Amino acid sequence: MNVLLAAAATSGQGSAGQAIGYPTLFLLVLIGALVPVVPTGALVSSAAVVAFHETSPLAMTLVFAVAALAAFLGDVALYWLGRRGMGSKNGSRWLAAIESRAPEDRLAQAQEKLSEHGVTVLVLSRLVPAGRIPVMLACLMAKWPVRRFARGDVPACLAWAATYQLIGVLGGSLFDEPWEGVVAAVALTLAISAGPSVWRRVRGLRGAT
Repeated sequence: MNVLLAAAATSGQGSAGQAIGYPTLFLLVLIGALVPVVPTGALVSSAAVVAFHETSPLAMTLVFAVAALAAFLGDVALYWLGRRGMGSKNGSRWLAAIESRAPEDRLAQAQEKLSEHGVTVLVLSRLVPAGRIPVMLACLMAKWPVRRFARGDVPACLAWAATYQLIGVLGGSLFDEPWEGVVAAVALTLAISAGPSVWRRVRGLRGAT
């Protein structure tokens, strides 16, 4: 969490801060796309809060462009690594990592929707918490070429970056101090990300009683 706040804050401290902040944003979103541990949505929202309070008219555009590009490159790289694993007799650790994050029920749902709606499902998967990896695995199992996946992932990453940037703008507009907006944006994005998991657990507990 401290990394998120520091990365967002440095992007707003003049030209020197921007020189640090935008590459940091790019790197963390790229890593988060490859290794789904970094809460990249919260990171983009935090950077958007700081950009909202800047005087530079290009700040918001740069946050959007950097986030979308990093997410796209990370997605395509992970998909390419997954394709290599699918073609290998022994698989790969990248493919295993993708499979471990796609529960059977969610994978089956993703495969069904992908066969019915195609690229639309890929676009929506980045907007649904924990929806990206099951749909990516469904694309791998459907043997989509990397080029086809990349074409569908472009609007997915653009929509994702725009959505979390909007959350950041809303958080930034509520507070005078950037750090207050950052805290609010991070809390909101983490709540959105955790919502589906909490709801499934509640349903499971109700079903068990």
